[in-house]
Amino acid sequence: MRVFSKIDEANQAVIEKVKNSQPFLLDIVPAKSVISELNGKVLLHAGPPMEWGQMTDPMRGSCVGAVLFEGWADNEAKARQMLEGGEIQFIPCHHVSAVGPMGGITSGNMPVLVVENKEHGNRAYCTMNEGIGKVLRFGAYSEEVINRLNWMRDVLGPSLSKVLKSMDGGLNVNVIIGKAITMGDEFHQRNIAASLVFLKEIAPHLTVADLDEKTKYDVMKFLADTDQFFLNIMMASSKAAMDAARSVEYGTIVTAMTRNGHEFGIRVSGLGDRWFTAPVNTPEGLFFTGYSQDDANPDMGDSAITETFGVGGMAMVAAPGVTRFIGAGGFDNALAISNEMSEICIAYNSNYAIPTWNFQGTCLGIDIRKVVETGITPIINTGIAHKQAGVGQVGAGTVRVPFGCFEQALIAYAEKLGIEA
Repeated sequence: MRVFSKIDEANQAVIEKVKNSQPFLLDIVPAKSVISELNGKVLLHAGPPMEWGQMTDPMRGSCVGAVLFEGWADNEAKARQMLEGGEIQFIPCHHVSAVGPMGGITSGNMPVLVVENKEHGNRAYCTMNEGIGKVLRFGAYSEEVINRLNWMRDVLGPSLSKVLKSMDGGLNVNVIIGKAITMGDEFHQRNIAASLVFLKEIAPHLTVADLDEKTKYDVMKFLADTDQFFLNIMMASSKAAMDAARSVEYGTIVTAMTRNGHEFGIRVSGLGDRWFTAPVNTPEGLFFTGYSQDDANPDMGDSAITETFGVGGMAMVAAPGVTRFIGAGGFDNALAISNEMSEICIAYNSNYAIPTWNFQGTCLGIDIRKVVETGITPIINTGIAHKQAGVGQVGAGTVRVPFGCFEQALIAYAEKLGIEA
């Protein structure tokens, strides 16, 4: 039938747009300078749209921390009063070309990575990775957290901005991904190789930048200590690539997957800006000493944009070491997961060849039709936040996208075409 031929043509156009994407890290700037919506008492959050009353405790903790960081309140009680009283507006990161890890809470003075897809001309934004321990993205908001955010705003962001501006055309992210995937990264749970390649690329420029020696050392030390620094670059790059394909009419390819601790949401290329949501699942995996599954918060974060792009859990075979860390077994399990994920995708991305998969490219193009037909849902690698704000990360594991998201999307797609789902 002509309609199915039209779908196949559209999906191929999606694949080509994603494969041809050329993400470059251009700069690091205050969020409000590139996201006009943040010029006011506004916070971005991860996942589909939600209100304060729907947020889990860690996301609320992140909001408190952001209010304190911005100076809208000088103590926790006043911050919560503002948030509960509706004085703060909430917008999903995805609605303003941005993504945010875990709670995804982003405010105007937080520095964001600026990634441009040079093939298609669109940009995407993401906050920088704070490191490990008690951090804002996991719901912590102590003085230590705010001090670190201040340093990132005043020192780290401006320093890296100088470095990036000294590089002709910015930093080619595809080159880093291509190298690091051969070194054991899958770019969601494991980014240590990519983070080190990033450091290798910028170090020569950092050493000659117009910065004092202490600043150079502090920046270098922070990047060397932050194994997951590249994750946020990967998120913005994945967002830039997938957004380029969102406008393809009649596509059935997923262009965004995200969660906010309350709902999981997906977008589909042929269905524009609509969100298709279902109650979010809780991750399962390995926990730090003293914590258990009972402490786990329901899944949250925009970082599933990496799986949408075909890395993360979709590329588990590239990082078999991750499987031990998240309780998913060994190499055979990693291979089985990637083989399973390939059943719901329509292509492979030859830009990112995986040595442990006989140099086959990463999975590309999650098709809602294949998900509904097979019953296989995408698997996401994720950190696990404690359900109580302020505790932070308590483990790491995997989570499945709720089947209902895809079922709803397919029904909507069939209605659009005037055919039976």
